[in-house]
Amino acid sequence: MQTMPKVGFVSLGCPKAGSDSERILTQLRAEGYQISNSYEQSDLVVVNTCGFIDSAVQESLDAIGEALNKNGKVIVTGCLGAKKDVVTGAHPSVLAVTGPHALEEVMGHVHTHLPKPHDPYTDLVPPQGVRLTPKHYAYLKISEGCNHRCSFCIIPSMRGDLVSRPIGDVMNEAENLVNAGVSEILVISQDTSAYGVDMKFRSGFWNGRPVKTHMTALSKALGELGVWIRLHYVYPYPHVDEVIPLMAEGAILPYLDVPLQHASPRILKAMKRPASSENNLARIKAWRETCPEIAIRSTFIVGFPGETEDDFKMLLDFMEEAQLDRVGCFAYSAVDGATANALDHQVPEEIKKERLSRFMEVQERISAAKVAAKVGSLQTVLVDELTEDDDGNVIAIARTKADAPEIDGIVYLQDAEGISPGDFVDVQIVDAQGHDLIGAPPGF
Repeated sequence: MQTMPKVGFVSLGCPKAGSDSERILTQLRAEGYQISNSYEQSDLVVVNTCGFIDSAVQESLDAIGEALNKNGKVIVTGCLGAKKDVVTGAHPSVLAVTGPHALEEVMGHVHTHLPKPHDPYTDLVPPQGVRLTPKHYAYLKISEGCNHRCSFCIIPSMRGDLVSRPIGDVMNEAENLVNAGVSEILVISQDTSAYGVDMKFRSGFWNGRPVKTHMTALSKALGELGVWIRLHYVYPYPHVDEVIPLMAEGAILPYLDVPLQHASPRILKAMKRPASSENNLARIKAWRETCPEIAIRSTFIVGFPGETEDDFKMLLDFMEEAQLDRVGCFAYSAVDGATANALDHQVPEEIKKERLSRFMEVQERISAAKVAAKVGSLQTVLVDELTEDDDGNVIAIARTKADAPEIDGIVYLQDAEGISPGDFVDVQIVDAQGHDLIGAPPGF
């Protein structure tokens, strides 16, 4: 009996890169390749890289080096692959290098270096494809690339301009995921709000009916599937207001991931970001009036070139006013190829660190108050995994509607016998610890 070739796979970076990995893994399995979790047992290794910031570049280069040392046959893809000279300069022995969302190119290189004899018994793959996430949640990429040219970002140079997926393809994938047991779908792209703009929002077809290629229409259609739908990477365009009533109705989760980046109009202009802080505050207020339950996540950059103390204080004032639920913050890091690198008045590293610390002090106070306010409430949670305490009691690790996997808070549920990952459970919140909550059965 012939031995089917084995491919090792390393996936780095953001969920969008993870979605690319899933497409490649799905195609590998569809063609009968086995997926191995061991370098030594693999016939070659594919490394899907990240190249957004310096630390990610180094992590990717280290991963490529490890794969070369332990296996020797490596194909590189992903965002760092868009800078082929960086990869080959550090690791000239790699078999091939491609950029991101390069399924056909990756498979072409796999075919070249690891030909596979046809086997009708193994050339099979489930409809939902091969997933890197747990069985009960999945990322659904709706578009690739971005039309913005933010001065701190090089993603458009790596992934190109916005290209939206046909809405029928997106909805069919979502249906397949739900049929396979997925309880939560996380919608991702570089700019979810812009979905369909490249197609002039023309209608596609799903289950024989026309559906507009637009974020609102997509959200309505996804809301019919009966699972949690979570929106990520949403620019605060005016039409985003249209999805908030869907949250209030329970069609999609009352959760919005909006990367605002700053509050100073001068810095936002230097960043080439859309919208102003005043408009954002007014919009956030209106969102909460329509859907009081909404949880808003955002990310910010401190120490951007030219940021003065007054600019930074304006950001802190915005945070106090906005009272955002979940926030990530980064000190500005010069990314090779970003136009912001050429801006005047670069902020010294010690000031960046000091401002980052002050920012997080403010936000941690806000977040702690938000979390503490949930004590005593009843929450529907989605169970992610089970573990045991020191006494052998089963503990469920779960999330509320306000918490995305791996980036937000969690709920620890005591006495979790009989509960499984993927279950929805109603719990009473009895305590708060940092960003996390402690839950118990209702009426505890």
